[in-house]
Amino acid sequence: MLTWILLVLILYYAGLFLPSLFLIPRIGLGAYMGTRDSDPDPAVMQGRAQRAHRNFQENLAPFAVLAALTFIVPDADVGRAILGAEVFFFARLAYLPLYLLAVPVVRSAAYTVGFIGLLIMGLALV
Repeated sequence: MLTWILLVLILYYAGLFLPSLFLIPRIGLGAYMGTRDSDPDPAVMQGRAQRAHRNFQENLAPFAVLAALTFIVPDADVGRAILGAEVFFFARLAYLPLYLLAVPVVRSAAYTVGFIGLLIMGLALV
């Protein structure tokens, strides 16, 4: 499980820094490293990257709680919890580029698969 927790966190931080990759070319590195009191409105890709990351933030807390409970609950089915974590990770990995490319139905399907991964993790605890 620890491996999947770390991979999800790496993916989370990749998504956290992604919007900056779209902002720096627009405002320059010097302005980026400054106070940025007046950032321009996000361009299309930067906005998508921000929204995708915000969605990840909303889903990281349930993942983290379920993953932690896997270590705490005495009768947890660790194998099933790991399967759920794998499903969550790969769905989130697919979700980010699908969101950036504005692929509507498949992006929603990837989100749903990730949510199913969370459900699998939850079921592993009962």
